[in-house]
Amino acid sequence: MAVYTEISDEELDAFIGNYDVGGVISYKGIAEGVENSNYMLRTDGGNGTYFLTLYEKRVAEADLPYFISLMEFLASRGISCPLPVHSSDGLALRVLAGRPAALVTFLDGVSVRRPQPQHCTSLGEGLARMHLAGLDFPMARENALSVRNWRPLYTRSAGRADEVARGLAAELDEELQFLETHWPERLPFGVIHADLFPDNVFFLQGRLSGFIDFYFACNDALAYDLAICMNAWCFEADGAFNVTKARAMLAAYRAVRPMSSAEIAALPVLARGAALRFLLTRLHDWLFPVDGALVRPKDPLEYLYKLRFHRDIRDAAAYGIAP
Repeated sequence: MAVYTEISDEELDAFIGNYDVGGVISYKGIAEGVENSNYMLRTDGGNGTYFLTLYEKRVAEADLPYFISLMEFLASRGISCPLPVHSSDGLALRVLAGRPAALVTFLDGVSVRRPQPQHCTSLGEGLARMHLAGLDFPMARENALSVRNWRPLYTRSAGRADEVARGLAAELDEELQFLETHWPERLPFGVIHADLFPDNVFFLQGRLSGFIDFYFACNDALAYDLAICMNAWCFEADGAFNVTKARAMLAAYRAVRPMSSAEIAALPVLARGAALRFLLTRLHDWLFPVDGALVRPKDPLEYLYKLRFHRDIRDAAAYGIAP
């Protein structure tokens, strides 16, 4: 979450007037994340606390009905996530400050800064439940940041990549060539979150209370979502891979949704791809920051070190799972 577009009191009051949530008591920008502008609102009616998201230019307006419908669908299947609030005329999407905007319910809980194995267990179970719940979702959205999209993203940053680390451009090009040739095909497919970092998972009294920020969600290999989570949850602050966390996550996931042998065998390559995907987007944001954004670009080198770790993995046993 972040703030790129400022809104005035008058604009906000007029916008909220379309909803049966009372008047605005207070609001503040949330300076986290990289994609959209987000505000937390308190009102004197309805549920009292809401999140307001303004979708910025990096989010295609045509994709918004998918995200809104997905949250509603998952909630109807017992997956805890924010619910879009419909205005008095039935709309879940309106326009605010020249941007498409949505009001969603507040989800109780907090994100964990330093996940422990028990958090990884809860995440694995919750992720598997979400994957199973999404199998019947009738809409589809192609992954806009899949392997076929990494080369153009690399090209935009390649000329300056060595400013971040010597030889980075050549290393990324070599990695891209490998992944473009060896990317797994025909794995079990469905709805994935695609951005399930610790700040997008809430816990309440030690138990997983829900998922937020579905604005990278799409249809892709389910095991790729798991690979993203391993990268985000199973490395320590010093860059070391914590196999205990990975083992906990994978075991809990497989207890709810058994994985095929092809998925297990593909995990090292999927994890390399997940690391490269976030390395490339972070590199781009690091080199080309958005003026005036209340968010600091994240260090791309964190994911370079993760990529190098996965490159040396030969089979899924290194992640605590039998090949």
